[in-house]
Amino acid sequence: MAAAAVGTLLLAPLAALPATAAPDGSGIVINEAYLVGGSSGQPFTHKFVELYNPTSAPVSLAGMSLQYKGAGGATWGVAALSGTVPADGYFLVQGGANTGGTGAPLPAPDQVAGSINPGGTAGVIALADGPAPLALAKGDVAGSARVIDLLGYGGADTYETTQAPAGRGTGTIGALARTDFVDTDDNGADFAFVSAATPQNSGAGGDGGEPVEATIAEIQGTGAVSPLVDKRVVTRGVVTAAYPTGSLNGVYIQTPGTGADLDGHDASDGVFVFGSRMARAVQIGDYVEVTGEVEEFPDREDTNALTEITFPEWTVLDEPYEPVVPAEIVFPGTDAEREVFEGMLVAPQGNYTVTDTFDTNRFGSVGLAVGTEPLVQPSELHNPVTDKAGYDAVVAANAARAVTLDDGASWDYTNFSQDNHETPIPYLSLENPVRVGAAVTFTDPVILDYRFQWNFQPTTQVTGDNGAAPATFQSAREAAPEKVGGDIQLAFFNVLNYFTTTGTAEGITGCRFFTDRVGDPVTVREGCDPRGAAEQEDLERQQAKIVAAINALDAEVVALAEIENSARLGKPRDAALEDLVEALNAAAGADAWAYVPSPAEVPADEDVIRNALIYRVGRVAPVGESQILIGAEAFANAREPLAQTFRALNPGGQAKGPELVVIANHFKSKGSGEGPGNEVDEGQGRSNADRVAQAKALVRFAAQYGRTPVFLVGDFNSYTAEDPLVVLEKAGYTNIGQTETDEDTYSFDGLVGSLDHVFASSAGARLVTGADIWNINAGESVGLEYSRYNYNVTNLYDTSVFRSSDHDPVLVGLDVLPGSAPDHAWGTGRPR
Repeated sequence: MAAAAVGTLLLAPLAALPATAAPDGSGIVINEAYLVGGSSGQPFTHKFVELYNPTSAPVSLAGMSLQYKGAGGATWGVAALSGTVPADGYFLVQGGANTGGTGAPLPAPDQVAGSINPGGTAGVIALADGPAPLALAKGDVAGSARVIDLLGYGGADTYETTQAPAGRGTGTIGALARTDFVDTDDNGADFAFVSAATPQNSGAGGDGGEPVEATIAEIQGTGAVSPLVDKRVVTRGVVTAAYPTGSLNGVYIQTPGTGADLDGHDASDGVFVFGSRMARAVQIGDYVEVTGEVEEFPDREDTNALTEITFPEWTVLDEPYEPVVPAEIVFPGTDAEREVFEGMLVAPQGNYTVTDTFDTNRFGSVGLAVGTEPLVQPSELHNPVTDKAGYDAVVAANAARAVTLDDGASWDYTNFSQDNHETPIPYLSLENPVRVGAAVTFTDPVILDYRFQWNFQPTTQVTGDNGAAPATFQSAREAAPEKVGGDIQLAFFNVLNYFTTTGTAEGITGCRFFTDRVGDPVTVREGCDPRGAAEQEDLERQQAKIVAAINALDAEVVALAEIENSARLGKPRDAALEDLVEALNAAAGADAWAYVPSPAEVPADEDVIRNALIYRVGRVAPVGESQILIGAEAFANAREPLAQTFRALNPGGQAKGPELVVIANHFKSKGSGEGPGNEVDEGQGRSNADRVAQAKALVRFAAQYGRTPVFLVGDFNSYTAEDPLVVLEKAGYTNIGQTETDEDTYSFDGLVGSLDHVFASSAGARLVTGADIWNINAGESVGLEYSRYNYNVTNLYDTSVFRSSDHDPVLVGLDVLPGSAPDHAWGTGRPR
């Protein structure tokens, strides 16, 4: 056996590092700190500090100490260190216990130091030369002679250049972690808050004897947990994927010659080897021998944890081997079936469809569904109370079909304290943006792995400019809504908190903002009444997209939700609505639009957002004053319905059509709830009881119009089979969008469904000629929204209709003028 390259541990420890920090990352560093001290819901019983040695030789900690003090404290807790940090390895110091001691024990700590008891939101942790407490001035301490490394976070008064982000307090799971082991002596740039703590020890507590020779299949075993966990093993494999960048810090290896013959295949022939130095040293296609400790990441109690080999020593072998063949498989439907391919190179077979793009902008991942349709909200099809069997069947089908196309990285592109936002984000562009419903074509093999969910992992990190994407996506955008017929068209559009009062407007105080990658405010986060754009330039970007979309709908009556109630901001109630109409007319090149004025009587205590109605001048005319439902207790926590009677006009501008009533709605959201039946989500979101009450109040409000055709339109915050919409159907209203189309208006958590609806009374239904849901918003990545402008080096904003909101508009055709009747057959149903 000849060795082409070697990466092995030395047998004798070196002397302690010089007592200075190493800005180039060449010395020992504080790599991760778990700071949470809550009494319940914590993953670990103790806090910890993890040290990392990036060098190729072990390092002795003799003579060093780990120290901690509170954010503004003067007294350091000191723990003298002993032991050795392996080459390219870790050293785990167990700190103080979490209150109540809940959670799992840490991996075997290399040292216990109860005096290191870091607070959750702010503090200072230092690795020092010598046991004496440090005496440090405030601010930048990178040049202090005794400081080997230091982490100041939150409101700490001692830190390297800038503070790391605040830790999280009681009840939050997570840790501050260094990105890619980079040490620039700037805590704010080097550290980020991560959602899952990953404590790693030196491996000294594992099997200390001779490594066990084992094939990769023997390491993986036939169950969820490796039969060799915590054992030291030696195995061979071909490198099938390598991640020297992107923070995965490792490689996949697979037994030579495997992947083609799957007869009798009951254990995976691929495994992840966790080691950043190895990831930087080897290449895809290298045949390697690896020695290391078997672990399950992140926790062996998780039945889907990733089996991996840690603390690797490796040798690149210079001898012939059979190539690995990508296993041609349809994505397995159960965890057990997936487990036998975990870590293997696969060539996905069959159809795949994009079902989730929300995390693409942040984590560079794309949710996929096996088959030709996205995953669907269970309560879109089945009521969880009256049809629990059907509801549960959809839940199970979704679980069997869901897989994530990852990017070979763990970067958070919206963490602007890191440089990730300077890398073009994968899978997203203005030229070919990935969107829900798009068919997926795999062009290269991928690794099937488990990292908090099942993933198709590319064989190297994918960015927006390196051409490494293993799949392409069908271009499935709809340039215009479908023709729905009729003399006039009725539409609904949720305008995504359209506020002409920006968060930085004169007289507005208390606003906190979401900011872009250079710190410029983009949209309001909390703390004040405005909910939309942060500055005028942001409003202009938002307005351009909304105006383009509403004009392109070409409807005569459009009901709006989430528009500013200007009265709450010290202005005339219709001020923002008037501004939007002016912008619509400016784009249309004529006075084509008008708005329905607020009635004389409005609710005494209204939300800061409201419902509204706009219409095409010369095509329809309002009849009488609009009316808002006032005094209904059911709407105390939601936007009161707004009703207006209209009459269609003939081409000569004369009122010839019958009267019809449009009632705009926006029911209570699913995100919060108070009172009996509202706090718990039992399959229909929180506040379901409130929405049921609102549906009943709406039916009573609409009853005043007798036999006049009535259309209840809006964001009902209810999927099609849920209780509030059942109330409307039992009252004799027909859900036009969900009867006439097979499309949906919303995407949440990777599932599609409709929250936005147009209901017609029996008289109204007789006027309907067709309907369309124009899929321009919900399926598009949030990265294209005005509120994510300049989040990445790639410019994802344009003035097109796409991602003008987070809800898709609904369009209905109505035949209302004399001389013709709608040629239409009801009851076609939804094809799902």
